[in-house]
Amino acid sequence: MWFACLGINLLIGVFYSVALIAPASSVKSAWLPGKTTHGHYQIELDCNACHDPSKSEDSMNASDVMQDACIRCHGDQLKDVDTHPAKKFNDPTNAELLATLDAQNCLSCHAEHVPHQTLSMGLTMPADYCWHCHKEISDSRPSHRGMAFDSCATAGCHNYHDNSALYEKFLDDHFGQPDHLSLATVPERDTTSGLSGSEISNTLWPMPASKINDADHPKSMQVDTTLLRDWAETSHAAAGVQCSHCHLPDSNGQESVTWSDHVPMETCGQCHERQVDTFIEGKHGMRLAVGLSPMTPARARLPMNHDAAHRELNCNACHNDHRFDTQFAATDACLQCHADDHSLAHVNSPHGELWRDEVLQKRVSGTGVSCATCHMPRLTDDGGVWVNHDQSANLRPNEKMAREVCLNCHGLEYALSALADEDLVRNGFDAEPSKRIESVQMARKWFLDRSTKRRKKP
Repeated sequence: MWFACLGINLLIGVFYSVALIAPASSVKSAWLPGKTTHGHYQIELDCNACHDPSKSEDSMNASDVMQDACIRCHGDQLKDVDTHPAKKFNDPTNAELLATLDAQNCLSCHAEHVPHQTLSMGLTMPADYCWHCHKEISDSRPSHRGMAFDSCATAGCHNYHDNSALYEKFLDDHFGQPDHLSLATVPERDTTSGLSGSEISNTLWPMPASKINDADHPKSMQVDTTLLRDWAETSHAAAGVQCSHCHLPDSNGQESVTWSDHVPMETCGQCHERQVDTFIEGKHGMRLAVGLSPMTPARARLPMNHDAAHRELNCNACHNDHRFDTQFAATDACLQCHADDHSLAHVNSPHGELWRDEVLQKRVSGTGVSCATCHMPRLTDDGGVWVNHDQSANLRPNEKMAREVCLNCHGLEYALSALADEDLVRNGFDAEPSKRIESVQMARKWFLDRSTKRRKKP
């Protein structure tokens, strides 16, 4: 009996020891202390992604290690928009407030593996985190009198990190906008300007255009002529991108001697670096970022089509075959997998009708609304107009979508009201918002009242 108990305990000990030191795999689940949040469950089997001290620049304790992990993944996203950066609280006068709520530490508000505290948005967040510093707000903003302490982050009001579409001056600047703008269109993509990466910097793109007879695949290889015709009609061929550039490159962008039918994401990144970099920041590619196998719909927590359960999410999942059809990638590719109410409602929604008209060339380019229009926004910077492939970046809270997407076509008050209407979101925005968000009106009134008071001063 004693030998049996000892043997069982040894086996349990060995199992957990192996699980502790094993690389990321299902055996790691034995060490999970609780269900992981929506944002992290995909990488939960790679414990080192958050808990490896060697990845931290100044690792001293467990809290610092995880804080550094938060910043490694989310720091760039917040760099230019964070309303409450840690440095904001370096002022010694904030010491008393920090003693109550350490706003310089991500873990003060966001904890992992605590499903009973995780909100519908997919993270933990104390209800009173605004109140501790802003409990006297009604003294300077009379419109806030009587508001509940836990209503600050209500849709259309405030976003602790990214308030770029909600701060008072921005709200006031967009007061009085019509619900539907007369010029409703998204920025036109600039394919050439959107390119970046080692292959672009090392070569003189664009190269002379290639035609079907120029294809440089090995002559001994049997090649489907349909693939060649598809390639010859793409912007790849127009820019001189040959078969060898995708099927023969090594990791340094130099041609190797081994042909591969499979084109890895790293090869795409040699010309589409920003697109790949943002892809692995989102939920489609975050597993690849930590060295795990590609995400599949079978692992998703949202409803997915069963026949797509084992489809691997990489560049080819949406930009398939040799056509690299961006219209297909914009909606049809999404609906191959996604089967939730919001996704399925798009086809028959006003947005879906606009997209269908654009595809049929009844409307000019940029006036249709595909899945990608909202979830993979076109961003403008010094490099031109390019597509952010992090489809998670402007979600949760969805007000982040207002400034870089909705305002291309709608007034701010209408956009915030629509994004705050959960039924409308679920139904693919198939009607008008049932209730108007008041924040734009409140901001206008506050600026008018302030101006009136200034004029009355002697």
